[in-house]
Amino acid sequence: MAIKIALVDDHTLFRRALAGLIESDDKYEILFEAESGNQLFDLIDEKGEPDIVLLDVNMPGQDGYTVAGKLRKNNPTVRIIAVTMNDDEPAIIKMIKLGARGYVLKDSEPEELLTALEDVHSKGYYYSDYVSKTMANSINYHTKWDKEASTIEKLTQREINFLELVCHDYSYKDIAERMNVSVRTVDGYRDSLFQKINVRTRVGLVIFAIKNGIVKIV
Repeated sequence: MAIKIALVDDHTLFRRALAGLIESDDKYEILFEAESGNQLFDLIDEKGEPDIVLLDVNMPGQDGYTVAGKLRKNNPTVRIIAVTMNDDEPAIIKMIKLGARGYVLKDSEPEELLTALEDVHSKGYYYSDYVSKTMANSINYHTKWDKEASTIEKLTQREINFLELVCHDYSYKDIAERMNVSVRTVDGYRDSLFQKINVRTRVGLVIFAIKNGIVKIV
């Protein structure tokens, strides 16, 4: 039985070219074409669910993100491959979070699209080297952010107060007076933070405080 494909793209010429490419392989059947998200869901009601939806991200009205979210909720067995010009990290990560099993750029070679269809059908997913690298970068970034968030949770209120003050043009003696403690105690806060945050200088403390929202630059 042929694998049923639905195309969703508001550009008719591109959509027809895509259909022609896919129909060149008799493993696939174009179940229907839609020029909008609304039309997609109307055609699903009329013609049944496709196995795979090739979905443009940038469309007037309901964009690809909205459509992907609705498909994930209402038609969870339908597999989505985003086909788009958007190669930026936020677009890729957002579509994957919304359930896209593949992400293919419109300037890719035709063979890549056919590979994506085959892999999504047989393996359940297809991500090019570019998309895989983007996902890895995102995971690394958020892992680093999570570690810093965990570090903040371990800081005492007095250490946070010290961080707030160290970002101003105060000497350590001034900070001690404002915190109503001895200079030795302030030195203790500083040394403890050096160890917890893994920095060696006051500048490092300031950068950490600003980056993590402890102090805001106005």
